[in-house]
Amino acid sequence: MSVILRHRVRGGQLVALITLIDAMSACWFGYCQGVFAGVLVSPAFLELFPEVTNGNISGAVTSSFFLGAFVGAILAFVLGDKLGRKKAILAGHVLNTVGAALQASAYSLPQLIIGRTLNGIGIGITSTMSPVYLGECVKPHLRGRLLVIGASANISSFALANWINYGLAFRDGALQWRLPLVIQLFFPFIIFPIAPFVPESPRWLLLVGRDDAAKLVLARLNDALVTDESVVADYNSIKASMRLERLHQVPLIDVLRNRDKTQNLRRLILSSGTQFMQQFSGINSLGFYLPTLLHESVGYSLQMSRLLAAVSGTIYLLAGFFSLAVVDRIGRRKLMLYGSLGMAACHFISSFTLKTAQEDPSRMKTFGSVTVAFFVIYHAVFAPTWGGIPWVYAAEVNSLGWRTRGAGAATATNWGTGFAVVQFTKVGIDNLQWAFFLSKVSPLFALPFSVTHTHTHTHSRVRTSDIANPHLTIF
Repeated sequence: MSVILRHRVRGGQLVALITLIDAMSACWFGYCQGVFAGVLVSPAFLELFPEVTNGNISGAVTSSFFLGAFVGAILAFVLGDKLGRKKAILAGHVLNTVGAALQASAYSLPQLIIGRTLNGIGIGITSTMSPVYLGECVKPHLRGRLLVIGASANISSFALANWINYGLAFRDGALQWRLPLVIQLFFPFIIFPIAPFVPESPRWLLLVGRDDAAKLVLARLNDALVTDESVVADYNSIKASMRLERLHQVPLIDVLRNRDKTQNLRRLILSSGTQFMQQFSGINSLGFYLPTLLHESVGYSLQMSRLLAAVSGTIYLLAGFFSLAVVDRIGRRKLMLYGSLGMAACHFISSFTLKTAQEDPSRMKTFGSVTVAFFVIYHAVFAPTWGGIPWVYAAEVNSLGWRTRGAGAATATNWGTGFAVVQFTKVGIDNLQWAFFLSKVSPLFALPFSVTHTHTHTHSRVRTSDIANPHLTIF
């Protein structure tokens, strides 16, 4: 009976379920990024874990999520090819569920760290593999819009997590920090019941030689018979694409020596470099520590700190939709360039207003408000520029034969640098105070000047002149 019901889900309904799994995976990812900021300032949490007031320990607890995600991103491409896209995603969500349960029930610091690490591994797997799974199951003309749903879900749940933290700021006791962590367990109640009704990726089935199974999946996705022209055309298109990828594969030694014609080393550096700079722009420093910073350095109450973090997250959400209107019109490189200049200006101004607020208590309220304003403006600038563009850029700038490995390297770079940034943020703020944010200014001026243009209408996404250019930058 279950098999019959499974095969009755076809066409648009099936695509909707696959999109829902991707969106819920992205929601869980965004929620994890936003929820722990409120946990860190909860009095009940600090009473149970007083060690977290130490900057090094706080950094270790928070960044363990990123360390796990780094491992998960690497595992994703191994599991994705060995187990299949769908099973890899489900394995990631099992780890997410166990990790969330361990965090919510933690009474010891090791349990909390293990829970965050397992949660991170799961998110690393799902955030890497879920968009790949969706992209391999839907038509090319729908792919961009459906992937945007996932990106929007990610930002929406980040904002939601901040509002939940604010709402619980008026409650006392362990509920204030345990309930936001328990809410994560809502997501598997949506994902796991849907899983039996969605198929494996047809591309992966062809990759492992299961051509007949791939045709059946394509027939379900097209809501047609296996012999239908649309199914045959999709089948032939995927097979041709896989042959083309094998044709464009280049030995690793040639890539590392920068001797291949398509300049894969340069492309890898550009795609990974944008992810590196995204993290060092300071987004996760504020994402995880904004309430702490506003409470300890600016002097706001815990409730007001959480409210301002929630407002900032909401503006971040709204600003993210702006990129949909301008990303193809303005271009990737210009958006990153303009975004870098805007974020650098925000960090520069907020550093000195924070300095004035800390040195002159009589003016703390005025200059503290200006500091908060520029933190909010920073989020509004980051969202449509560096929020999603590096992910698009990494997918477009790598050559066909190295696109999967290039995406893996870029994702691993994002998580690895995120671990470093979050690990040292609390220590940096404790020791450098206002000057910590000056450290975010100079790197923001560096990378966009070495990032090349990409064009969505070209097959390799890179200009012919760029391919012929043997240098690692456009200068």
